[in-house]
Amino acid sequence: MGRLMALLLLCGVALAQSRLELVPAQSEARYRVREQLAGVNFPSDAVGVSKQVQGVVRLDRNGRALEGSRFTVDLSALTSDQPRRDNYLRRNTLNTDRYPLAEFVPKEVRGLSFPLPTSGKATVQIVGDLKIREVSRSVTWEGEVEFRGETAILQARTSFTFRDFGLTQPRVLSVLSVDETIRLEVSFTFRVLER
Repeated sequence: MGRLMALLLLCGVALAQSRLELVPAQSEARYRVREQLAGVNFPSDAVGVSKQVQGVVRLDRNGRALEGSRFTVDLSALTSDQPRRDNYLRRNTLNTDRYPLAEFVPKEVRGLSFPLPTSGKATVQIVGDLKIREVSRSVTWEGEVEFRGETAILQARTSFTFRDFGLTQPRVLSVLSVDETIRLEVSFTFRVLER
């Protein structure tokens, strides 16, 4: 009888999961790319933001993401301080008419304790597959998550090159140079549905 109870408890722990659902109205994704504009003596960051984000993540007690965990960002909704830049990126770099969404499928979240806490902060790494247009690559996000009752707030970042995803660097007259590295950032608010 004792062995049976132990087995049932182990199965219960294995089946236990955490589920967090993104709150789109309180979340956004950003890109940052260093550029040198013509007529300006110093480089600056081009920053584009999309607030059109969706997603959910389900984790087992080892931090592994379960089936159905997925996030999408609408790239056609990216806006910066320059509408001309936005139109160029949509048409020539991202081809958002054909590929409007970037997709991230998490595989593992490192640094969390389970069950998830109701307060405090944790430094995390999120490993998974990022797909832009037709190219999918493994990326690791570095960040911090803060727990506030039934809410979790994630700030995370990753980087890669245009070449990594087969993207063409922008080339326009008003921009002397564009750095090869793209930095992505997310500010995501989650509802904690299961701990």
